[in-house]
Formats: sequence, C-alpha cells, structure tokens
Amino acid sequence: MFSERSSLYGYIGSSGAELREFNKLLSDRGLSPLRNRYRSYGLGYQSRINDFILGFELSQNQSKTSTLDDFEISYRASRAMVNVGYALTEEGKFQLIHYMSLGVGSLNFQMLPNEKVQNLEDFLTNPEQGFVLRENDIQKGTQFFGDFLTEIGFQLSYDFDLPGRSESLLILAKMGYSFSPLEGKWNLNGMLFNNAQSGAFFRVGAGLTLPDRNFTYKDASIGINLMRGVHFTKPTALNSELAKFGLEPFSGAPSNWGLRILGQTNGLLYGVDVFNGSLKGQATNIQNHSLNSVRIYANAGLRFFQYKNLSISTLGGFGFGNIRYSLLNHQKPNFPEVFEQRYFDGYLSTPGLMAKPEIQIEYGIPMTSRKIFDLVLSASGGYELALGNYRLGELSMADYLSASFITFGVGIKPR
Repeated sequence: MFSERSSLYGYIGSSGAELREFNKLLSDRGLSPLRNRYRSYGLGYQSRINDFILGFELSQNQSKTSTLDDFEISYRASRAMVNVGYALTEEGKFQLIHYMSLGVGSLNFQMLPNEKVQNLEDFLTNPEQGFVLRENDIQKGTQFFGDFLTEIGFQLSYDFDLPGRSESLLILAKMGYSFSPLEGKWNLNGMLFNNAQSGAFFRVGAGLTLPDRNFTYKDASIGINLMRGVHFTKPTALNSELAKFGLEPFSGAPSNWGLRILGQTNGLLYGVDVFNGSLKGQATNIQNHSLNSVRIYANAGLRFFQYKNLSISTLGGFGFGNIRYSLLNHQKPNFPEVFEQRYFDGYLSTPGLMAKPEIQIEYGIPMTSRKIFDLVLSASGGYELALGNYRLGELSMADYLSASFITFGVGIKPR
C-alpha cells in the first residue's frame, strides 16, 4: 500500500546576489555598486510517492535595474531544475519537505540605453546601442541551456479544500540556498558572474494538488511532459527588412523546446504550457542575430475519448507571449574595455497576448509492476493566434506568431 499525490504550482520570491567583480570595477571608477537582489518567478511540478519526492521547476530570475549615465544595467538568469527530496511529515494537509535540486541555466547581463529605439529602420541603421553578454544563450533556443546549478532547501505547504472539488489549493513557502558548484563556469568576457546564480532565497507560491485522501480510485492525475515542436511560419516581412540593410535573413521555421504540466480529473483537463520558439543565424561576418519568442499558456479542456491507455483530448489556451530580435557583435573585447567602449549590441522586444486551440493524443505505458506511474507519449496540433500587433519598431510580427503548429512530447504521469 502506498500514498501518492501530485501538484502543480507557481511561485514568486527574492534572493541575494552581489556581483563582486563587476562592483569592484564600478568602485574603481568611483561609481555606486549594483543592487544585490533579484526576483524570481517560477513554475513547478511535484509528485510524491510515499515519502519520496520528485519534481521539476522552471524559473526566471530578474535583477533590479541600476542606472549609470544614460544606461540601464541589469541581468537575468533562467533555470531548469530537477528536485529530489524526502517528506518529513506523514500524508496530511501540512507538508514539510527537505529537497535538493540539480539543473542547468542561462545568464544574460546587459548595459543598454534608458530610451529604447522605437523605429526598426533606425535600429538596423545603428544597432550598436550598448552591450549584451550571454552565457548559454537561450535566445537561440532552449536547447542551449547549460552549466551545472544546484539548490538545497526546505518546503512547507498546506492544503485548503476547494468547495465542490476533489483538488485542493496548495499554499507553499520555500527557503534555502542556490549556487553554482563549479568555479569559473559563469565567465562573461573575462569577468566572473558566478554570484548571479548564487544566494539565499525565500519563495512563496500557490497551486493545485491531488491529495491521496480525496481519491478512492485513481480517477485523477497531474503529469509533466517535455515538448518538442515546430511552427509552420517564417519571418518573411522581417527578412525583407534585414536584407535592405545587408543582413542575412533567417532560414527555416521556428522550432521550440517546452514544458507542459497537465492535470485531469474525471475527463476535465487543466494545466500550463511554457515554450521557447526561436530562430538564429549569422547576420554579418562580425554579428549574430536571433529571433526568439517565449509563450506561457494556461490551458483547459476535455478528454472526449479514452480506450485503455490511449486518450484524445481538446485543449484551449490563453496566455502571454513576447518576441525579441537580438543583433549581437561576437567580437567584443573583455572587461574593462567592453565597459568603457559600450557600443556593440542591441535588441528590440515587445509583449502581448496569445490564444490557441489544439487536439492532443496521449498514450501511457505503465513503467512498474504496481503501475505507480506511466511513461506518456503525446502528439498535439493546433493553431496559435496573436492577440495584438507585436511590433518590432513599426513592423507588425502578428502574422509570424499566428500559425499552425505540431508538437511531440514525452513525460511521466502518476496513475
């Protein structure tokens, strides 16, 4: 006999991170140091079988902005972490978990003007606005995540019953320490930024959980899938503008790597998608460029067909998206010259809303004799609709973002 529960949640938090080497560079020039905190936003999944915990978290960590002359200095880091842990309490409404996380990340450090260029022609004529330094540049695609990261901490949570529902509202708090265990891995142009990935943290969040006490039969579950897909579109209008200024156009269709957390209760589906569609290439002999779009969807739907381990479902999603065009010089000098010269790179970006309908096919393969969880193979197809113009300068990218797509996934789902 075993107990089981699965959960999805989102969180927000704060962490300290003093960039010592860069602050010393500023101090040597009589300038004030950067602010030593960043804010985290994340999405998580957790499955518990008896006292064993297995989970996954995807987070964006954004520093506060500091001003120097007419420039803004900031950094951000993205992380993908697998959590393993042990529950220190028995199954009940209150949970206390000790866990460790292992994963990978990316880092973006930039110094760009306060006033962003609003015109695409002006930008392409003079893209050298400041400088952007990237390690494991996920603007080129999620598959560029890299370099080892770890966390260790505790999680406290409590379940609140939802009227008329078997799911419970999960309120949680997490505290611990994140760090990069391999010295010197976060080196940007000759300067170490290890501390941008380190520091004590405190996070609070909320989500949905399926406590074992509420389910006599296994008629509900929450699973997680790694997705790989392609969008049937091309940036034709942008390519035309790039060619006018002697830049190489993008080729091919944007591909994505993403994450789907999907729950179901008696045929009702709900969950979250996060994915990163991207194109990359060489713009000139000294410049690379990328066209990147992150989309985050809240999904709901119905499973209308089920035969043994095969199911077919319809889903609708509504959420947030952005598009970012980056033009970066790959011959920048090291510090302190890059700080003194400053004018090398630039990018344009804009956010907006997105919607999508889709159909999903799933097939579950039991992975243990006791059928504790399934290996899930999935395929889905649908259409994304940009609910806005998504302008880069005056150029609308809505037609580029509005397109059909197909996605394949593999994941796990507790039974």
